[in-house]
Amino acid sequence: MNIFIRIICMLAVLLPAEAAWAVDSYRYLHVTIETPWLIFIFLFFLVFAPMILSAILYVRNAMKKDVQEVERKDVAEHD
Repeated sequence: MNIFIRIICMLAVLLPAEAAWAVDSYRYLHVTIETPWLIFIFLFFLVFAPMILSAILYVRNAMKKDVQEVERKDVAEHD
């Protein structure tokens, strides 16, 4: 436990103060007029991707059932 405290203290002393201040400020974020649109597009696809996937899987599953029903009717007609 004592080793961890020493390491933390050494890191706190060795880190320059300017680096710590930069983390607290918003200087590292480059916000432009395009930023809200990029966030919107990202969230739009994040929200609608499961819905689109579920619609694709629903249609795919429905088409498989239709093919199976047609095959059963063909087999029933031949018997």
